[in-house]
Amino acid sequence: MELVRGLHNLRPRHRGCVATIGNFDGVHVGHQAILARLRAHSERLGLPGCVVIFEPQPREFFAPDAAPPRLTRLREKLTLLQHNGVDRVLCLAFNRRLRELSAEQFVQQVLIDGLGVRHLEVGDDFRFGCDRSGDFAFLQQSGSAHGFTVEAANTVAESGERISSSRLRQVLAEGDFILASLLLGRPFSITGRVVYGQQLGRTIGAPTANVQLKRVNPPLHGVYRVSVELDGVVLKGVANIGKRPSVSGDGKAHLEVHLFDFSGDLYGHRLTVVFHQKLRDEKRFDSLDALQAAIKADFAAARAQWGL
Repeated sequence: MELVRGLHNLRPRHRGCVATIGNFDGVHVGHQAILARLRAHSERLGLPGCVVIFEPQPREFFAPDAAPPRLTRLREKLTLLQHNGVDRVLCLAFNRRLRELSAEQFVQQVLIDGLGVRHLEVGDDFRFGCDRSGDFAFLQQSGSAHGFTVEAANTVAESGERISSSRLRQVLAEGDFILASLLLGRPFSITGRVVYGQQLGRTIGAPTANVQLKRVNPPLHGVYRVSVELDGVVLKGVANIGKRPSVSGDGKAHLEVHLFDFSGDLYGHRLTVVFHQKLRDEKRFDSLDALQAAIKADFAAARAQWGL
């Protein structure tokens, strides 16, 4: 899969494609249905399938402190898009210049001049352009005028409710990882590289791997029973996601993972942390002894549930 960052990096060879546009946060079952239709039209027309995404996501640009939690960081999203047969991703920097493009300018600069789109697949509720003035009907009119077809992706539902990134965030916040797996078509996980942390866990008998989140607001907060994929091996453990209120920190969210019955150097390794069950909310403890006792109880609960 080819990644193109920005309109300025498009070349004449990139013109002529089947495309879809969106955040694709989570690349859930609803997104996967759109990507399957993209592949079908790509094969029918003999053209590459291109996904247009934005970084940061628009709501992160407009209100970063109030933006919804990220289900997937950019790297994870790109991996999932590749696994779903996408040929090319055009990642547009969502900035003031892009935000001020009218719907007409967006169609002309991105879809016509940039990509030479032959077919466009979007949700029927898709809005774009300055003040969200462009909609599905506008795209159909533009397609008729400029020689590309536009089709609305069918809504995908689970238990009578539309599958969406916002619904998935709510399900994860409720700790329903079984339903989350149904909405995603896979277990929910976070992948990141292990970096150096405060190394406090070592001093209280609970060494942890500090996994890069690369997102301001993660979709989970608390202590969880997890499994971890490391170099093709699956290990079991406990993870904490939060701002570590019991210790001095930087005020940012961190993902820390303790692996049961493991010894070794994890720094620099990329881990995929799969979440199975919430054990408790994150809380502030008044002393390291109280924190250590709580961690010990978390480990015991997770081991019992794993049957270890």
